[in-house]
Amino acid sequence: MTRVVLRAALLALLLAPRAATAQDPRQNATGQFDFYVLSLSWSPSFCAGAAERGAAPAAGNVQCGPRPYSFVVHGLWPQYDSGFPEYCQIPAPRLDRGVVSSMLDLMPAPRLIFNEWDRHGTCSGQSPRAYFETVRKARAAVKIPPEFTDLKEPLSVTPQAVEEAFIKTNPGLSASAMAVGCDAKRLTEVRLCLSKDLRFRDCAEIAKRSCSREQLTMPPMRGS
Repeated sequence: MTRVVLRAALLALLLAPRAATAQDPRQNATGQFDFYVLSLSWSPSFCAGAAERGAAPAAGNVQCGPRPYSFVVHGLWPQYDSGFPEYCQIPAPRLDRGVVSSMLDLMPAPRLIFNEWDRHGTCSGQSPRAYFETVRKARAAVKIPPEFTDLKEPLSVTPQAVEEAFIKTNPGLSASAMAVGCDAKRLTEVRLCLSKDLRFRDCAEIAKRSCSREQLTMPPMRGS
């Protein structure tokens, strides 16, 4: 009897994770998703973290050089209301280097652009050129609060203050349509949820993951 009970318990443990991670029925179907997440990375935090880890700059990654980058585009990610698709076409359609070059003002690392296309862009249902045009339009739809556009000294902020600054600067944006990202001490990114026509929209699953730390630092822009 004990052996039977143990086998039943083991079977329950094996089955439980599968039940808890049910996928959207459209999982990884190209062009089938509910909204976008635009992730804006605070470049000075990325570079400060890389320096602390002793990571050598990747080839072609210029954002940690002398040019004073602030918020840069990490990615534009198709999302489901619960979960997200990824790597929807394997192998991914070829990404022309002319498209890569055209995006370096917003995404200053070729490797990042290639990776974002392979993992997320292929799920958009668009050609590479059309997808990155959408990335550019999404970035243009978001205004950066003026207090973050030319940061010359370290700034101490709360996640709530960052949210409020973005909401004040972007009519139609609310706290339920965004999330602030952080590491142990720094603000790392701001994620904003956009409809397919690039209007702000609520996204409970994203918003609930906003940073809960009481205080964060925003390192100044390099070269400032």
